[in-house]
Amino acid sequence: MPPLVSIGGGIDFKNQPPMNTESWQVKATLLLVSSLTIMSMITISASLPDMTKTFSGLPNGPALVKLSLSFPALFIAISAMVAGMVIDKFGRLKLLGVALILYAVGGSSGYWLNNLYLILAGRALLGICVGITMTIVTTLVADYYQGKSRQKFAGLQIAVMSIGGIIFITLGGFLADINWRVPFLLYFFSILVLPATYLYLKEPKESVSAQRKDAVIKSPSVIWVVFFNIMLMWVMFFIIPVQIPFYLKTIGVEKNALIGIAIASTTLFSAISSFSFSRIKDKFSFQQIFGIGYLLMALGFGSIAIGNTYAMVMLGMLMSGLGMGLMIPNANVWVMQLAPPEIRGKEIGRLTTFWFMGQFISPIVLLPFLETFSHSQLFYLLAGILMVLSVLFFGTHFWSSKK
Repeated sequence: MPPLVSIGGGIDFKNQPPMNTESWQVKATLLLVSSLTIMSMITISASLPDMTKTFSGLPNGPALVKLSLSFPALFIAISAMVAGMVIDKFGRLKLLGVALILYAVGGSSGYWLNNLYLILAGRALLGICVGITMTIVTTLVADYYQGKSRQKFAGLQIAVMSIGGIIFITLGGFLADINWRVPFLLYFFSILVLPATYLYLKEPKESVSAQRKDAVIKSPSVIWVVFFNIMLMWVMFFIIPVQIPFYLKTIGVEKNALIGIAIASTTLFSAISSFSFSRIKDKFSFQQIFGIGYLLMALGFGSIAIGNTYAMVMLGMLMSGLGMGLMIPNANVWVMQLAPPEIRGKEIGRLTTFWFMGQFISPIVLLPFLETFSHSQLFYLLAGILMVLSVLFFGTHFWSSKK
């Protein structure tokens, strides 16, 4: 039996060639798989108007078409927790290849199928596959990297996902001008990623754990604070892509291009702050970074509420994006640090579940408020809640440091 080889932050790989987790091939593969998450929903955004026309004769057709955009999020949330438990027991990579193939099958359903209900079934399959791939790739980041390297890669991962979102939504817009079905073909990107996963990713020895029968392995209870916090952050933030187009119309912005730029700018600024996460984490605690992130989002939402101009809304987009871009890698790294290796996949699966559950329930929770409040009043209300959350996290850091 060949000796164990220690690679990339203390992870051992057994019965296989030594693996350099710092190689660009390994990092690029992890980033490409990560990018499949962001494209799962937004790629077909530009197709929705023409898709609505096609299925307008169907009962509830327009509503079902809109549902197709966010439908994967529900199934990501459901499947991620199960995927986490499975990969802890059977290994990280066994499911990945199958998930990438089925991702292409479910994602491309809108190109091949004429039945909206079957397209929705395809979107559900897409969500299940994303729940699997996102859980696996984030767990592998935790397996492959430690300390400073983990911080850097977690920030890079979220930044690349944000940039990928801009690229895929732009490509989807151009292809939708040909036909609303054509953007669905972009989901075959997962097949292009598949060979690299077999060539460059290796199974960590620790990923299949022989848990002691006399001990119950648990994470510290604070991990649930991170889970609920990431869900709450997405509930708040997801009001931007849902309602900013309508808000901009009310203040006189009629050009769809300007509306698209405003929403895309949030993603761009989140990428900028995610790139900087590792340097910021060197100076601040996890609680402080959440406090900073919520403060930036509060200022951003306040700017949106105050502003009756496009410039003020753009300022709000900037600050909101910077705040979100800090909090996502902060949550990922905190969970990676808290979770014991034996149940790391399970805990990262839970994090993914709470992440996408927040996106799914955001319109359900917040849109009823628009029956009572104006758009401006709703953003004032959310800015106040975000400020309270910021104060709570700064207070928690102060209390724990004094203790």
